Amino acid sequence: MIAKLRGIVDTIGEDYCIFDVNGVGYLVFASSRTLGKLSKGINAVLLIETVVREDSISLFGFADAWEKEWFLTLTKVQGVGAKVCLSILSVLSPNQLAQAVAAQDKSSFTRASGVGPKLAARIVTELKDKIVTIPMEVTMKSDLNSTLGEETPEQEVESYDDALVELQASQDSHVADDAISALVNLGYQKIEAYRAVNLALKDNPDADVSTLIKLALKEFATKEL
Repeated sequence: MIAKLRGIVDTIGEDYCIFDVNGVGYLVFASSRTLGKLSKGINAVLLIETVVREDSISLFGFADAWEKEWFLTLTKVQGVGAKVCLSILSVLSPNQLAQAVAAQDKSSFTRASGVGPKLAARIVTELKDKIVTIPMEVTMKSDLNSTLGEETPEQEVESYDDALVELQASQDSHVADDAISALVNLGYQKIEAYRAVNLALKDNPDADVSTLIKLALKEFATKEL
C-alpha cells in the first residue's frame, strides 16, 4: 500500500493532481483545500490513503495528518464514500469539522456536494462522541510544510517525545491528557498543546483540567504576541 508520495506536481485538476515520482505519474484525488496548497512544478509531499476496490485502486492525498484522520473517520459513516468525503473536506477544515460535530451543526455538512439533510444528520449523530486528533506516531505539522524549510518530522517527533516524558512525570497525568484533548479540539496542534500544558504544569502541578486549559491558552496568547 502507498502511504506517502514525494515528487513533483505535474498536473492539478478540479479534484485531483498528478505526482511525478521518478518519472512515474500517480493520479491522486484530493480536497480543494489540499490542492490549493500545491503549485505545478514544485516538489511536495502528500500523505496517501490507498483505497482498494474490486475493480479499482485509488489514491487519496492529504496535506496533513489531521485531514487524513478525518477522511478515515468520515468514510466509516454509512453513505459517506471517498468522493463525498473529499467534498466535505473541501468546504470544512479539520477544526471546523470538530466544531460542527460538537455543535451537532447539520447545516455545515450540507454545504458539501452530495450531502443532503439526512446524511448530514447521520454524520453528526454517529460522530457526536468521536474525537479526531492527529495520531501520536506521525508528524504534528503538515508534511507539505516540511518541504518548505520547517521542522522535519523527526524533529517534531523528538520534541513530542520530550514533552510526553515530562508530562508522564506529573502527579496526575490524566488531568494533563484531558487538558491536551480539549486544546486539540479547539484546533491547536497536539505537539503545541503538550508544550503549553507542560509549561502550565511546571508552576501549577496541582491544577485541575479547567485551570490547565486557561493557563495553556495564556501560553499560546503570549507566544503569539
